[in-house]
Order: sequence, then C-alpha cells, then structure tokens
Amino acid sequence: MDKKEAFKVFARSHPELLNSIKSGEASWQKLFEIYDIYGEDSKAWNTYFNRGNSNLTGITDIMKNIDMESVQKHINTAQKALGIVQELTGKGTSGVGTIKGPVTPRPINKFFED
Repeated sequence: MDKKEAFKVFARSHPELLNSIKSGEASWQKLFEIYDIYGEDSKAWNTYFNRGNSNLTGITDIMKNIDMESVQKHINTAQKALGIVQELTGKGTSGVGTIKGPVTPRPINKFFED
C-alpha cells in the first residue's frame, strides 16, 4: 500500500481530522504532509486529536461550577408560580370557581314550580 492509500485509511479512522478541515484550520495537503513526515504515531497529531476532548472538558467544567441547591430553589419557585397560575385560571381545581353554563331567568309569574 502506498503512502496515499495509507493516509486515506488513517484519515477515515480519525474523524477529528475532518473537523479541522471543516473549520479551516488545516487542509488535506497539510495533513498529508504531516503524515508523510511524521507518520501515524507522532505528537504532531495531538493538536488535531485533543480538540474533540477539549469541548467535553469545557462542558464538564461548566457542570462542576453549577450550584445544584440554587437550581433546585429556582425550580421550586417556578413550580409555586405555576401552581398559583393554575389556581387563578381554575384549571386543576375540582369545580371551585368554574362556570357551569348560562343561567336562564325564571319567569316572573311562576311561583314555587307551579
């Protein structure tokens, strides 16, 4: 297998390289030259392979800084507010404050179900 075919196999096995191409940080020519000079097992590839992990590391750092007690307090406050809105609109209550329908007035001359 020649260098070109070996590079194609190498590039297919490392999708991080495609991300570098799409972002404009590298070109296929540049990556092939690195492969040609240094080969597969080189520290030159670390800059391209560790980028995917840096996003994950950033997310985990953000998650570590979140105060879960504060989040729980905000959720409880939102639940209370929704409960109040539900009571005011009459939804979720069992007949209290609901309108049953239009009321028809009783004729004036009719007394005690005559």
